[in-house]
Amino acid sequence: MISRDKAPTAQETFMQMAQAAGLRGRLLVTVGILILVRLGIFLPVPGINRERFAEAISGNNSIFGLLDIFSGRGLSTLGVFALGILPFINASIIIQLLTAAIPSLENLQKNEGEAGRRKISQITRYVTVVWAIVQSVAFSALFLQQFALNPGPIFVAETAIALTAGSMFVMWASELITERGIGNGASLLIFVNIVASLPKSLGDTIDLVQVKKEVVGQVIVLVLVFLATIVGIVFVQEGMRRIPIISARRQVGRRVLAEQRSFLPLRLNQGGVMPIIFAAAILSLPLLIANFTKNTDLANIVNTYLSPSGSGSWVYALVYMVSIIFFSYFYSSLILNPVDVAQNLKKMGSSIPGIRPGKATSEYIERVSNRLTFLGSLFLGLVAIIPTAIESTLNVPTFRGLGATSLLILVGVAIDTARQIQTYVISQRYEGMVKQ
Repeated sequence: MISRDKAPTAQETFMQMAQAAGLRGRLLVTVGILILVRLGIFLPVPGINRERFAEAISGNNSIFGLLDIFSGRGLSTLGVFALGILPFINASIIIQLLTAAIPSLENLQKNEGEAGRRKISQITRYVTVVWAIVQSVAFSALFLQQFALNPGPIFVAETAIALTAGSMFVMWASELITERGIGNGASLLIFVNIVASLPKSLGDTIDLVQVKKEVVGQVIVLVLVFLATIVGIVFVQEGMRRIPIISARRQVGRRVLAEQRSFLPLRLNQGGVMPIIFAAAILSLPLLIANFTKNTDLANIVNTYLSPSGSGSWVYALVYMVSIIFFSYFYSSLILNPVDVAQNLKKMGSSIPGIRPGKATSEYIERVSNRLTFLGSLFLGLVAIIPTAIESTLNVPTFRGLGATSLLILVGVAIDTARQIQTYVISQRYEGMVKQ
């Protein structure tokens, strides 16, 4: 439930950030780790002919595009952090899907509190190690060997060890940000990687406009579409349904407390940016498989139907939309448990006007949540697909890979991080009032 206290303005937030030593420390930790991870992108993996590799991937944007942006251009520069946060994201997808299917994992998450969540986090780390080894060995043996100066098992082993170690360091850095910094570590790392790609895309666009004057109008239209997309993203991220809550009249000692009115906030998009990230990661797997196996028929099918620039891009759009809707419902079920909310309201002597406590309340909350999730995921999917389709229609290749998905992540992570900073500032304000 939300109190009626007014959130601090931006000026007040910055003032209190400057005055609060704890918040300053968290911000410094976050910024320091992000800079460290960015520097690791440029530590080269040894033993590779980089000129041949650059020529090979120059026309392979459909395969590397989004993954390269998620790794902060780590794939294209072949840095030690080339895999980046991707193995951790894939492992998180696997564990969260298994949590819904395996009762013992579900019991850990729902019934054992903080200890259960720590155990699930530890299992996720183990899966990340295994997944990073699989990805690095496959990447080294099936793709990088053709560019190796001395190909063979030793090259594959050395490269796989380097890539796995880099991925483990990035995972540790993301968890350190989450625990001791500000915001979600994995989301912030992806955010910084996307921001690092903006100067190159903007520079390429300026060069394109200077060479081809006739594309100026198309670039302006695309920029306007991106601005409208940002407005839509903010609407989705900030939208919520406030369910009214009435607290029963209570007697505390000799005092009789009158009934109080508040509300239960249900967000339009409970999962934030994670449905987009997970959907993009799932869609990238066929591209990687086609590239690693060097299967020409599979590569043609993938590039035709599972690529936003393919002739059958409507299949890509449909699969992308369904994936976003699925992960939105999946995340909503993890974040909000209507039965637990109904039981907590009943224990506190609170109720929803016109709804009986207990089962009827949980069914009402679940019904409202499902409707909100459907509307939010549908809007989220449209915001992700329409700008990409317009981008392909206008044929402005400089923004390829940096379209609506990246905008969704940028705006969503920025909003979530700003909200967490405001919450931290409000909590420090209350602590100061209590001390006084």
